[in-house]
Amino acid sequence: MRRFSILLVFVLLALAALACGPLRLPSLPRLVTSTPAPTSTPVVIVVTATPDPLAAAAGADLGEERIISVYEHASPAVVNITSRVIVQSFFFGAYPEEGSGSGFVWDTQGHIVTNYHVVQNADSLAVNFGDDNAVNAKVVGADPRNDLAVIQVDTLPAGVEPLVTGDSSTLRVGQTAIAIGNPFGQFERTLTTGVVSALNRTIETDNQVLRGAIQTDASINRGNSGGPLLDSLGRLIGVNSAIFSPSGTSAGVGFAIPVNTVKKVVPVLIERGSYPHPWLGAIGYDITPRLAQQLTLPVTEGLLVAQLYDASPALKAGIQGAKREVVIGNRRMYVGGDIITAIDEQPLRTWKDLDAYLEGKTDVGQEVVLHLLRDGKEQTLTLTLAEEPANLP
Repeated sequence: MRRFSILLVFVLLALAALACGPLRLPSLPRLVTSTPAPTSTPVVIVVTATPDPLAAAAGADLGEERIISVYEHASPAVVNITSRVIVQSFFFGAYPEEGSGSGFVWDTQGHIVTNYHVVQNADSLAVNFGDDNAVNAKVVGADPRNDLAVIQVDTLPAGVEPLVTGDSSTLRVGQTAIAIGNPFGQFERTLTTGVVSALNRTIETDNQVLRGAIQTDASINRGNSGGPLLDSLGRLIGVNSAIFSPSGTSAGVGFAIPVNTVKKVVPVLIERGSYPHPWLGAIGYDITPRLAQQLTLPVTEGLLVAQLYDASPALKAGIQGAKREVVIGNRRMYVGGDIITAIDEQPLRTWKDLDAYLEGKTDVGQEVVLHLLRDGKEQTLTLTLAEEPANLP
């Protein structure tokens, strides 16, 4: 009975709801999503720097990248030169002795530049391009005065390119200097770095006087002779030639022949085998205040002419040599000759000044004007420079 009553109540409620209209549920807020207006695709411009001809190396800073790139581009052109000289010994007779040095490819004809002292008196030469790729070479030309020589191989290995030359007249102290060579003849294509420490040094070695030399603290040892000195762009700025060291190893003072000298001398060596040096043909003494006092000279600096070479430009021009011999202390001197004070208006203090002027400012066949004193009177003489004989006493 009770269940029937409950069912009846539900039926009555349903009929009442239908009479009042459809049932409405509370509305929920709508989630509004707006579709954005279409936009044009943006134009993306990717800016990339012009590639450096010396490619960057991964994992290195900018300075290291530069040096790595210089090495990768220049080192294939650097060679190891082995020379063989026959030495005469009182006890052992004739026996071969080997030496080593460095060099670099100059052109595509197989010419290689090195130091004269690397190939001096060599009976045979071998050039190693790395990976045991050694070939025979011959001497094409040599200039002992500038310590330069050119040798040649028949062919170059594939991919080996000559070095690009720079301009040593634009160098400044503090610039990066990069040396590549073969120290001690064992460690092929070793790279060392430093700076240009000084310019225009005059260095006297056993056989040469290097003028205008580049000083660098890049480590240079025996075996580096003849190798290239490069700038931070990989351009040749010098040829490593000498070191100053009490121990015989690198002390941070190395010297290189400037590339402008190399560019002047090497093409002539290739063409004619030797380089013609302008020659005056007179020798004598440097005048100092002390010597001027001892000899009662009218000037305290200049060049006192002692002797003239036969058939020399100086003799032909009428320069006069010594007239008498005197002894000053334990020194025998020839005096009474002309005193040269200037050349082409350039004052001269020492004979080295004269040699430097002739080597750097003149050529064979050129006329120069000498200013001199003879018996206390000023004179000028014009003469034509000749080529220095090969074997002067």
